[in-house]
Amino acid sequence: MSDENIMIVEDDADIRELLRYNLEREGFKLHECGSAEEAKAFLARRLPDLVILDLMLPGSDGYAFCRMMRADERTAKIPVIMVTARDEDADIVAGLEVGADDYITKPFSSRILSARVRAGLRRSAVEPEDGQDILTRGLIEIDRAHHVAKIEGKALVLTLSEFKILNLLMKRPGVVFSRYQIVDAVHGADYPVTDRSVDVQIVGLRRKMGKHGGQIETVRGVGYRMKVE
Repeated sequence: MSDENIMIVEDDADIRELLRYNLEREGFKLHECGSAEEAKAFLARRLPDLVILDLMLPGSDGYAFCRMMRADERTAKIPVIMVTARDEDADIVAGLEVGADDYITKPFSSRILSARVRAGLRRSAVEPEDGQDILTRGLIEIDRAHHVAKIEGKALVLTLSEFKILNLLMKRPGVVFSRYQIVDAVHGADYPVTDRSVDVQIVGLRRKMGKHGGQIETVRGVGYRMKVE
């Protein structure tokens, strides 16, 4: 039995049953919620290791619920995989924009579901790659051991993907990373993410960095880099 706890937020009982069947078979512990309101009540009592979130929920929808999670420092770092019947880029980008880390479109295979969940759990355990717990560039500081990023001493509320992008760029200031290199670093090789999704995450990261967002430079036609001080 795995120690990881997964919260499923899905109003369709048949989809919940399918998710439960596949994830319990993999050894995960599950908690099921039929609405955002029920999920909020659960989060007040206990924090899961990962959330599988349907976007089209009754009442408060998945977009609003994801925004709420990212705005609360208790839940800001929990991986969120959104489940949607909509496979249009605009819908997927909208989910990523509010802080989801990954997405699965319905219908999905059990193998893809399991792989995405395990990848999400792996990404949530970010470890320093070079022995440095603290990485500092100017007024920007990353505490990689505790998964906290600060600017001028003030903590930023970042998604897992945003944190990993900032970490990647800060490790090698001045080096230009293509969108595909960023995807590989954040999600792993051969991960199906559009260029637009990377751009959205960069926009969100810059916005959260405020006046320091310009430290992340766009190299037209190539990718992104951290400005050299």
